[in-house]
Amino acid sequence: MEGEKRPMQLRFPRMPEQLTRADALILDYISNNTEGFLFSSIGQLARALGLSEATISRFVRHVGCSDFKDLKQVVMRQAAFDGPAGKIAATLNEGAEFTLSSWVARQQQNLQKTLEGLDEGEFAAAVRALLAARRVFIHAKSASASLGQLLFFRLRRLGIEVALLPSGGSEVLEGLAQVRADDLIVLFSFSKLSQEGKMILGYRKEAGYQTLAFISRAFVPEEERADIQLFAYRGEAKEYHSMTAPAALVDALVVAVSEQMGEASVENLSRLYHMKKTYAPNR
Repeated sequence: MEGEKRPMQLRFPRMPEQLTRADALILDYISNNTEGFLFSSIGQLARALGLSEATISRFVRHVGCSDFKDLKQVVMRQAAFDGPAGKIAATLNEGAEFTLSSWVARQQQNLQKTLEGLDEGEFAAAVRALLAARRVFIHAKSASASLGQLLFFRLRRLGIEVALLPSGGSEVLEGLAQVRADDLIVLFSFSKLSQEGKMILGYRKEAGYQTLAFISRAFVPEEERADIQLFAYRGEAKEYHSMTAPAALVDALVVAVSEQMGEASVENLSRLYHMKKTYAPNR
């Protein structure tokens, strides 16, 4: 039938001439439920098939793999799915079982790689551009939308005039029609430049505004370059892409802008605090 998912034709380091009933059951499950297998622990797989963990381990050795993690790596290399599921599966199957401490350590590495790849001159230019702009417009879509909202919230609290551009389609053009030469557009363009990003960069020559882009690529073609670029490391191409470093970079920008604003930022925050105490005391 059209749209029906076909089982994977798997290849293993060693394939026994004769499969036991349990071997055949495990192989059938992996072939027909590849994504589910890649997200399962050995215990979860055993329970799903009504087998013991020892039986699963024997199958692993029968097909020439050293352990269950090695088996998942062999399957992962042959899996043809991409997107978020493929990325998180690749991340989970890289090494030892997931732990909070190992994940935090990975985020520390992401932050360190961001520091190594970030041009401090570009960061300083970004701070100056945010301070000099008449208005700041932010474009962020999909997973980056949360970062756009964070930057919007923080800048507005400092008293900076800021607005969110529509996230997708031709509505972006309606927002761009409001942008003037002394404005700044911030866009999040990590893995590739979106169609909306192309609109924003394409129209800047005519409108004369500046652009600031958050990127995670070491190389960006000239035609896709913003005026200012801030690098944030999110992980390798085919693994789960973390937002830890970009979020830290957003906060760093806001703190640096606040420092440059001096008393003005303190006054804005104090005014907001007073208004909340007066008009929304229970919130």
